[in-house]
Amino acid sequence: ILNTRFRHLDNPQQQQYKPNTMKLTLLSTLCITAASAFLTPTTTTNSFNRLPTTFLRESEDGAEADDADYRGSMAISALTADVKTVFSSEDIAKILPHRYPFLLVDKVVEYESGKRAVGIKSVTLNEPHFTGHFPDRPIMPGVLQVEALAQLAGIVCLQMEGAEPGAVFFFAGVDGVKWKKPVVPGDTLVMEVEILKWRAKMGIAKANGKGYVDGKLAVDVTGMTFVLAK
Repeated sequence: ILNTRFRHLDNPQQQQYKPNTMKLTLLSTLCITAASAFLTPTTTTNSFNRLPTTFLRESEDGAEADDADYRGSMAISALTADVKTVFSSEDIAKILPHRYPFLLVDKVVEYESGKRAVGIKSVTLNEPHFTGHFPDRPIMPGVLQVEALAQLAGIVCLQMEGAEPGAVFFFAGVDGVKWKKPVVPGDTLVMEVEILKWRAKMGIAKANGKGYVDGKLAVDVTGMTFVLAK
């Protein structure tokens, strides 16, 4: 009987102290977890620990790459050092009857009398056709690209036997025209024409031509026919 009483007396005490024991256990666990957050990081790879160094290295590499790509005005200007002017704009004005805003050849850099020529057209935003073609996306009209090629052919033809500088050529026909890429302000249109036929008595010339921007074909004309005005 005494044992039974003591057993009954023990049970309330055990029930009273068990919750307290659980509270102490939970409190101890929380304390350990909180303390572990302030411990020294392990050797596990941590991307945040490397961020400042990585960013600095990437910035330095980027700066070195920019320096390596940057050539400067002298080096870029030297790219055309071997290109010589054969006919300047003043010379062209003595050969062609065209004038601003319809003179579309700025200079001739290669010339083979009676056969072919290479000319330059620098495309600038202050040309009047860009006002309406197009206001939000200026593009050199394709017909003006063909006209520029025709003028370059005229520079060759008007110095051939049977023609005189300053004479007027009329367009008589154009065949096989293809435009490959837009020509926009800031571009340099490098043109080449070849005279295929020249009939001095009739004043008729046939030619073909191509225009390039940054080494890429922009316009290609397989056939142009001109008639010398009389």
